[in-house]
Amino acid sequence: ALHQALITAANRHANGAWQAMPSGAIHDAQVISRIMPAAMLFTPSIGGISHHWTEDTKEEDLALAIRILADAAAQAL
Repeated sequence: ALHQALITAANRHANGAWQAMPSGAIHDAQVISRIMPAAMLFTPSIGGISHHWTEDTKEEDLALAIRILADAAAQAL
């Protein structure tokens, strides 16, 4: 349900500008999903740099992600 709520919210706020990104990595979401529903939302890193101390994200991308996350959370309630 959370995954579908994120998809719906992403389509509403960033239609055509997002993509599904399945992850096989062991993230906190996989651990917490054993006791409660969980989903993940990624934002793009500037220059594609990830998992490095220079990683950064544009403020407008963070703001969009927050809008999507808030919308999805409201739908899932």
